[in-house]
Amino acid sequence: MSLKVVEAPLLPPTLALANTAEAVKADSDGRLARAQALLDRLLADPAPRTVESTLVPFDEITALVSEVSAQGKILFSAHADKAVRESGNAAFEEAERMATRLGLNRALYEALSAVDAAKADEATRFCLFKILRDFRRAGVDRDEATRDRLQQLWDEVTAIGSEFERNINEDTRSVRLRPEDLEGMPPDYVAAHPPGADGLVTITTAYPDTLPLLQYARREATRKTVLAQFHGRAHPANLEVLDRLLARRAEIARLLGYATWADYITEDKMIGTAQAAAAFIEKVTRATDRRALEDRDLFLQRKRADVPEAPALESWDRAYYRDQVKAERHQLDPMEIRAYFPFARIRQGLFAITSALFGVRYVKVEGPVWDPAVEAYDLYEGEQRLGRFFLDLQPRPGKFTHAAAFPVSMGRGSLQAPQAALLCNFPDPAAGPALLMPSEVRTFFHEFGHLLHFLFAGRERWVRNSAYHVEWDFVEAPSQLLEEWARDPVTLQTFAQHHETGEPIPRELAERLERSDAVGRGMETRRQMFLSAYSLACYRRAPEGLDTTALGQELYRQYELVPWFEGTHFQCSFGHLDGYSAIYYTYMWSLVLAIDLFGAFKDAGPLLNPKEAARYRRAILEPGGSRTAMDLVKAFLGREPRFEAFEAWLNRPA
Repeated sequence: MSLKVVEAPLLPPTLALANTAEAVKADSDGRLARAQALLDRLLADPAPRTVESTLVPFDEITALVSEVSAQGKILFSAHADKAVRESGNAAFEEAERMATRLGLNRALYEALSAVDAAKADEATRFCLFKILRDFRRAGVDRDEATRDRLQQLWDEVTAIGSEFERNINEDTRSVRLRPEDLEGMPPDYVAAHPPGADGLVTITTAYPDTLPLLQYARREATRKTVLAQFHGRAHPANLEVLDRLLARRAEIARLLGYATWADYITEDKMIGTAQAAAAFIEKVTRATDRRALEDRDLFLQRKRADVPEAPALESWDRAYYRDQVKAERHQLDPMEIRAYFPFARIRQGLFAITSALFGVRYVKVEGPVWDPAVEAYDLYEGEQRLGRFFLDLQPRPGKFTHAAAFPVSMGRGSLQAPQAALLCNFPDPAAGPALLMPSEVRTFFHEFGHLLHFLFAGRERWVRNSAYHVEWDFVEAPSQLLEEWARDPVTLQTFAQHHETGEPIPRELAERLERSDAVGRGMETRRQMFLSAYSLACYRRAPEGLDTTALGQELYRQYELVPWFEGTHFQCSFGHLDGYSAIYYTYMWSLVLAIDLFGAFKDAGPLLNPKEAARYRRAILEPGGSRTAMDLVKAFLGREPRFEAFEAWLNRPA
């Protein structure tokens, strides 16, 4: 007779599933009121400050506030009803205001400082260390007037950030093109964009419209027209919004004793300092010098086969000529490849691969969700439910326009199972076969990697030890690692099947596709370095009189190898300038680590190796933020991470 596994309860995320603005407000107000009542009792409790009397209720307070913030953000980013979106944003902002008040509450800080954790386990001691550090970084030890000003500034930053994101999400633009302007586009794309009564075709700046067009459209004018609108999103509104965001964060940093926001925000990351971040950007840039120039010259040569008098490769040429070189050098037909990547089959394959790797299974569940297009699944290991996740994967008006994973409910050991959501913008299978590009397949794997990291770390007892609280410049590494299973030819054959015949992708085609992935790697890395340098510089320079467009042009000339697209203002739709602020470098920092981590999988044999995946899960995913990221990496690799693996990847023959 087997023993029944005791699993953590799955608490309903009522805020994320509320369907009216009034219900959102009632739920968020109620949960924040519960958090305030817990705080009042904690501070009034005369008992000695112990883990049970102080850290336990503080963790409950943190969970309540974090979940109102997270679920409000989901509604703001994804609900079809604008009133509900705004109510979700109001809940998010109120939760963030409360989080700031908590961080500046000196009595609470003193209570937690008095906790005797000498006999607690290592994870609890590390959690308490991070909590007290974050109080000091919030300014709890400053005088009352400074704390009041910091509260005001943090609240303003939250509101300004919401305004910045709202302007991006709600500014979906469109262009009207002649049918012949779609020359080169896949037949399913053309069929999904029929001419209107005036004979013209509407192409929007939503990802499923714009990204394939930049990759496949033969006519340069078509690509240029669409990219201009794509880079025009949220302009001019976000120019002024970004100026305010930079100014408020700069003032916060100065009040806390830092020279710049970049110095402040990098301090608790793996990188440690803004100077180290700048040095890392330069190190990667120098490593790309030869390869990036080779890429640029190769693509320009290919462009001149079409346009002999072309003076330069332009920004709207990047994806198109990278694809042309891939196709010709590796005998690839982009249309043929996409035929093996229908959305529904990719989702099924992603589930099958991660199930095989990690010994888990997915069970679709019915219940209330924030939109009819959303699907909910429970994650099981054997008979134990580890958590729940929500997939919101197709675009709609007003929705977040990129791809990201969002926490829903915090995992807290045996007290509560974690829940998370993916918000993406893939082609809609309701409108046809929904064939993905290889880059979109990798994006799906990437975001699912975030989701699994969050759910697997849900067994950690404390909110501050969840995957959501791992150092920010490591958080992308597990996701970038999972992308490798979307590249591996052997793995591809297990799930990439032709949308009409059901035949698996031929092994030889999958191998050519993998080899072709190295094409353009130098130029793409340089683009990432430009974005990294730009985000760092925005927050490292004095905001007074800073012209963010001129700064972009200055750094573009330094890092990029194609001309600046005159008249565009990409920073207005560069959403990471809010969420990531100065630390966009984290994508490349994490990639360097992910490539090194992936080497252990290659050395262990076939990639679908559950033994190695289990070791990785135990060493990297399940601990979440209960140890430093460097300790996690060294525990898995058995050594310090190395840059050489990244250099070898970068210079792989194309």
